[in-house]
Amino acid sequence: MNVKTKGVAVGANPFSLWAVLAIVVLGALLFVALLWMIGTGIGMGTANDGKAHAEGKGLNGYAAMADYLERRGFAVEATRNPAALKRPGLLVLTPPAIIKGKEIDKIVSARRSIGPTLVIAPKWQPMPPIREQRDKAKKGWVRLGGESTLDWPGFLDELTLSDETLPKAQAGWRANGISGTLPTGTVQAGKGEGLVPLAVSRDGKLVLAGFMDDGGRYDGLDAMAQDGQHYIEGEDYDEGRYPVVMVFEPDLLDNYGMARIESAQLAEALVRATGVRPGGAVVFDMTLPGYGHAQNLLTLAFTPPFLAATLCLLLAAVAVGWRAFLRFGPPLVPERAIAFGKRALVSNAAGLVRRTRRFHLLGPPYADRARERLVAALALPRGVDAEHTDAAIDRALATRGADGEPFSVIAARLHAAGRSHDLLKAARDLHALERTLTR
Repeated sequence: MNVKTKGVAVGANPFSLWAVLAIVVLGALLFVALLWMIGTGIGMGTANDGKAHAEGKGLNGYAAMADYLERRGFAVEATRNPAALKRPGLLVLTPPAIIKGKEIDKIVSARRSIGPTLVIAPKWQPMPPIREQRDKAKKGWVRLGGESTLDWPGFLDELTLSDETLPKAQAGWRANGISGTLPTGTVQAGKGEGLVPLAVSRDGKLVLAGFMDDGGRYDGLDAMAQDGQHYIEGEDYDEGRYPVVMVFEPDLLDNYGMARIESAQLAEALVRATGVRPGGAVVFDMTLPGYGHAQNLLTLAFTPPFLAATLCLLLAAVAVGWRAFLRFGPPLVPERAIAFGKRALVSNAAGLVRRTRRFHLLGPPYADRARERLVAALALPRGVDAEHTDAAIDRALATRGADGEPFSVIAARLHAAGRSHDLLKAARDLHALERTLTR
């Protein structure tokens, strides 16, 4: 019987069937989403920390370039996975000044037969806003200090980088029908053997961006080159080789420069010149700026071809959960090892005796207990020894004219019984005798 307390039955299920289903499904989805976010690195916080990379929104960052290219139809991605650097498409590297040149060369060399690479050299040393500007400054905003010292031995050692200071009126650039101004008169330029200019200063003396003439055939870049056609008909070129484009002046493409529409046009022109069209992949590297993370089991679980196995496992879990949710009937309550009640107690005791085969221990107590009941029923004196009591019971039985064995004989049989058959027969005879005397 349920006790009612404020209208709710004690022991009743407080949740409906659909409420339980909603809780289980929501919990499972959140758990899978957590695993996916851990495996892919999504949701682990923003990288807008004032550094020069695709998620940086300061003057030296490249968030504007990535956003612009995405709006122009390119498949833009900022990756923190080193394995993604070997995917087809254009890879944009924004390495810091303190990185080792051999690390850049390792990435670029591995991509020469995969896809083009655009390397943007660093220039500024970012600093936090001054105290008076902190209230108005947004997250990731920086002040630009002096130029950083760049030294990348092991990567394009044939090139040299120089800092030039131009008058404000001459701080501009031009590139294949596009021209614009630079935000400052401090210009970073490059030169060296095999460098083909793509973007130069207004007077044409400084190379602000270019690509390496390294034996490959790059028609798009050649059409954009400032020195005209550099291919020679009849020469043998490596058709399967992809170009390396160097941008020595980062203010052409960073957020500082992308405030001008000409810089945005230049960014798209450079991407198209490498052979990537709208819909193609443009991957911004986040590993060199310090945000790389190695693959783990969770990363692999959500990456093809292992993603198929993960989906099959999730579907199997859904099927098992649904089968458990729609089980037939209420859950079975396990039986007690020792049930309640006299009948169960006797049954358990009998089972124990049967298992131990100690039948000879049951006869004497049963005879003694029957003797006590008969003494009480016949009002015989208590405290008398068993022999005299048995004789008194036999006399009482004889006076009633009952046939059969006397009590003393049956009691002796119970004491002597060693088998279950003999014990049971003697117990039945004693029970019949007791009923005869107590009617």
